[in-house]
Amino acid sequence: MAKKEATPNMVEQFAEFKELKNIDKTTMISVLEESFRNVLAKMFGTDENLDVILNPDKGDVQIFQNLTVVPDGEVQNPNLEISLTDARADDDPDAEVGEEHTKEIFFDKFGRRAILNLRQTLQSKILDLQHEAIFEKFKDLEGELVSGEVYQTWSRETLLLDDEKNELLLPKSESIPGDFFRKGETVRAVIANVDNKNNNPKITVSRTNEQFMRRLFELEVPEIHDGLINIRAVARIPGERAKIAVESYDDRIDPVGACVGVKGSRIHGIVRELRNENIDVINYTANPSLFIQRALSPAKVSSIRLDEEEKKAEVFLRPEEVSLAIGKNGLNIKLASMLTGYTIDVYRDTEDSYEEDIYLDDFKDEIDEWVIEALKNVGFVTAKSVLNAPRDMIIEKADLEEETVDGILAILRAEFED
Repeated sequence: MAKKEATPNMVEQFAEFKELKNIDKTTMISVLEESFRNVLAKMFGTDENLDVILNPDKGDVQIFQNLTVVPDGEVQNPNLEISLTDARADDDPDAEVGEEHTKEIFFDKFGRRAILNLRQTLQSKILDLQHEAIFEKFKDLEGELVSGEVYQTWSRETLLLDDEKNELLLPKSESIPGDFFRKGETVRAVIANVDNKNNNPKITVSRTNEQFMRRLFELEVPEIHDGLINIRAVARIPGERAKIAVESYDDRIDPVGACVGVKGSRIHGIVRELRNENIDVINYTANPSLFIQRALSPAKVSSIRLDEEEKKAEVFLRPEEVSLAIGKNGLNIKLASMLTGYTIDVYRDTEDSYEEDIYLDDFKDEIDEWVIEALKNVGFVTAKSVLNAPRDMIIEKADLEEETVDGILAILRAEFED
């Protein structure tokens, strides 16, 4: 019997599909074999006794059916058995009852319906594979920056297409107030969530997520991208104001200065991208008291009482500093709480405590700057906050020598005695 080539067009069509969808060769062979088997199983009732041999490079597909030889007239299932006479007539003159006879099947003999069925099965499996590949790719990219072109805008969301025409959904709730996009415009966002319900991947992106600000800083500040500066915390009220805490792993680099850039050159691009969101960049510190003080900038704190277990802070300020600490519409104190993780309550100093008080920074001519920083790091910001504290507590908390503390107290007392 002359050997015929089986369904070469299907293999060529698959190879073309593979190139478009970036499916690797091993997967290609597996999918094609599974598609053939699925169609053949419907035709023959089973595929367990079928061998499918593929050679996609040559466009060659061979199918062999393994049948058990039975005596003439005793064939009960022609899909599993073959009579002795038929086996010997099919290029197997030495066939015997009970042996296995292998018969080649030519798929194109089954007509257009079988080929159409195979094509549809193959197309469905390729689509499933493509959906899985998209899901796995974008799942690994959650939190990363992505760009897409505006394809269509509805009242509740905007549809973006990336360079590979993958669909990215930007919900209204994930857009910055003031965002307005035109068709064809390029929009940047971070991948916020990827799910694959019913094998239909849905990629949601965000411009309000704190990761969006992190990624923008990585783009604009080479020291962050290179790992020399680390973003320790971010707090945002999208479109209004944000605070970001940074630290440097290199003592020669000023992390705040590096993030802001010369005359604001680096941060200006980020502010524009965020629809003029006002950004405060502060130095991170592991000391919660000092971190809260910095987070409440531009207000100057007089003293702080911390409950580290409950994550609460009572902050005392001069009356003129209170409004600065709270900020317009309460934004400053809200962001400071978000940034530090502490619930912050602001209190006015009593008349006696602030009327004649002096900030420690005003004593730099008499007290070493590193000593002042040590005191500030543990919550002592003003002269009276030091004088009102027990001597032993100052020594222990600020980790200063007794002689140093005694010298500080003498200088501060002398100021008020004068």
